[in-house]
Amino acid sequence: MAISSERFAQGMTVDQYKEQMTRNREQFAENERRVALRPEDRAFFAQLRQPLNIAVITEDWCGDALANVPVLARVAQETGKLNLRLFLRDQNLDLIDQYLKEGKYRSIPVFVILDEQMNDLGHFIERPARATAEMAALRTRLAVEHPELPDLSGPSDDMSEQARTLYFDALKALRAERRDAWNAMLLDDIRTLLAVAVTR
Repeated sequence: MAISSERFAQGMTVDQYKEQMTRNREQFAENERRVALRPEDRAFFAQLRQPLNIAVITEDWCGDALANVPVLARVAQETGKLNLRLFLRDQNLDLIDQYLKEGKYRSIPVFVILDEQMNDLGHFIERPARATAEMAALRTRLAVEHPELPDLSGPSDDMSEQARTLYFDALKALRAERRDAWNAMLLDDIRTLLAVAVTR
């Protein structure tokens, strides 16, 4: 089921999304402020023949959304080539269920890239694969350093409170340390996706 122009118009603008946020609003604004676009990023988006519509499926509690949505918001602001509309995942299950990670997970954020005629050019889910690998390496290191917390290697929902706190504190520090690199990875992935789509 494609996203129609009427459905796309029902999404929130970035400002409307920020206004309704009940969690992490200040962090979203700070992440947006800190995005440093590389010259090659500006040049790529500036040369697009037409503005693109991007349906963003997100929630304000999600760390990956908090990290990645501000990057595209900044690109849209600086280049004028992206028209973003944001949809809350849990209120738009019909949308998220079209873009499940591995066909089964409602992972966010999702960026659905559409041309002016609302043709689906491709989509991006959650985070760059290289960032996922770094997060997995962090978890492995923590499990080795803390053998008293065997649940560190399992799903975060199944972790004890102590393991969960340790992991998420370490993950927050890793995100801060790798922010610029992960932002660049995200834009590399989006640009690769678009380079294929706009030349088809």
